[in-house]
Amino acid sequence: MFKKGSKLYSIFTGACPKCHQESMYINKNPYVLSDTLKIHETCSHCHTKYRIEPSFFYGAMYVSYAVGVAFAVAAFIISFFFFGAGLMTCFIAIVGTLIVFMPIIMRWSRNIWINFFMSYNPELAKKKH
Repeated sequence: MFKKGSKLYSIFTGACPKCHQESMYINKNPYVLSDTLKIHETCSHCHTKYRIEPSFFYGAMYVSYAVGVAFAVAAFIISFFFFGAGLMTCFIAIVGTLIVFMPIIMRWSRNIWINFFMSYNPELAKKKH
């Protein structure tokens, strides 16, 4: 399910959506906030251009909203149903979750967005530089 060749692999690892051979991001650690959204121009393995057009990743903002809502719902369910927290505590848990996971939400949103437009190509994965 999460192995190379699946969209989920590319989404969760930030790997090139076409060859899955390298990370799209300059720094793999999303918590280096100055580098969270810095990506390579192209994949060094298959030469896929990540910035398809100017402002390409603006569409990821819409995906980010949905991913953020999913994280918020998960935080509410865990705090309210599993820990029996009150509504104010649930609200604080949701805000805390969104702050802590913000870099991951931003990257996953970009990864989901680019994977809408590109698919894994096993031939590119085998190709040598």
